[in-house]
Amino acid sequence: MKVFILAGGSGTRLWPLSRKRYPKQFLRLNGDASLLQQTVRRVSGAVRPEDIVVITNSDYKFHVASDMGTLFPAHPGHNVHILLEPAGRNTAPAIAFGIRFCKERLGSKDGEVIFISPSDHIIKPAERFPEYMKRAEEVAQEGYIVTFGVKPYRPETGYGYIKAGKGRGKGTGTEVYSVEEFTEKPELETAQRYINEGGYFWNSGMFAFRIDTMLEELGAYAPQIREMCNKPFDEMAASFTQMPDISIDYAVAEKSKRVVTLPLDCYWNDIGSWDALYEVLPKDPDGNIALGNILTVDTKDSLIIGNKRLISTIGLEGHLIIETDDAILIAKKGEAQKVKDVVKVLQETDRKEAEEHVTTYRPWGSYTILEEGPRYKIKRIVVNPGAKLSLQMHYHRSEHWVVVTGAAKVTIGDKEIFVHENESAYVPKSTLHRLENPGRVPLEIIEVQNGEYVGEDDIQRIEDVYDRKSDGA
Repeated sequence: MKVFILAGGSGTRLWPLSRKRYPKQFLRLNGDASLLQQTVRRVSGAVRPEDIVVITNSDYKFHVASDMGTLFPAHPGHNVHILLEPAGRNTAPAIAFGIRFCKERLGSKDGEVIFISPSDHIIKPAERFPEYMKRAEEVAQEGYIVTFGVKPYRPETGYGYIKAGKGRGKGTGTEVYSVEEFTEKPELETAQRYINEGGYFWNSGMFAFRIDTMLEELGAYAPQIREMCNKPFDEMAASFTQMPDISIDYAVAEKSKRVVTLPLDCYWNDIGSWDALYEVLPKDPDGNIALGNILTVDTKDSLIIGNKRLISTIGLEGHLIIETDDAILIAKKGEAQKVKDVVKVLQETDRKEAEEHVTTYRPWGSYTILEEGPRYKIKRIVVNPGAKLSLQMHYHRSEHWVVVTGAAKVTIGDKEIFVHENESAYVPKSTLHRLENPGRVPLEIIEVQNGEYVGEDDIQRIEDVYDRKSDGA
């Protein structure tokens, strides 16, 4: 069995923590591991790391690689495969692309089972999950497309629903049910009716199927995608944008007669809103979740996440307060689904807060914008041990670097120098330069940029060990 972990989503429903440049699958919301890392750990109980394929895009490639490197530090290759989508085309093309990759590059046969999992869900207890994966594999081997259904315990309008039919499947047992209908995110009244009637499950977004089963169903219901699967991998990648932008639910699951649901008797949460996160995290005697430098007075049933500042609340009940370096979200509990409306307005008005944080992560480390104004920008840059920025130049700005901790190897023009704590280096405009960390501890510097234009796209890369083409250092 191979496992596809879908990690290409830009998740904005947890704004301002989750943004397009750093979405929720990479956040550490409930412990010291990201949601992606938790997903990999969870499925590793059923398959080997080399049977896991994380499907993402070039923007998140190095985030995924960093997370996998932390999970498997003894294996420089990480073992887990990272497959980059050539373009965003939703889950059906991504899964088809993964199937072609497995058949051509990993030697998978038509009878092998593929298990599909999102990268940003919480499932407890995690140690029980491999049992369900193996059960799904058994059912999928009989020619079914298996989806995990979660028994609903509240009328949730943020989830899709599955209406279960009769138990079916030779040798699969009565716990597997045919699927009569899929419903996308119903109104509250409809969701309550589903709860009252029974026989409905939340759609978890997880699937299992044999490769030949899915190819047959794609041929029946999404022939354009199925035709692409006949092409060699590299040719499929080159013509990837020709595939329709459609989810596997719409393309196949909602039309196929071979779909069954396997009830998942575990706690499941897709962390699709701040209300959902409030449900997961431990609370104090007043029902509050207070993370950060928080002081509460007469405050109840609230989620408060702080960053650097002291946040004090008085007389609040049922509120959500999320603070980051550059944005604060304040909302009533129960209204968190409207966060997407805030993000939409930010996107329509070209506000940078919609996509990026003050801190931006790069394959070599990170930088944080401390201050900026006309003709200047001040950053804190952290370079990981052994890492280096690209050899580059800027046409419109000069840079002044002051080392705070660690030692820097600096290339300026045709000269190389070492810069230590409390020492500095100056890079004139239009001069080739590179910053490296040759040491064993993180290198931290303060960078002061000055010039007529200090945008991140004023960069000309000459050489880059990470083979990047986009903007940024």
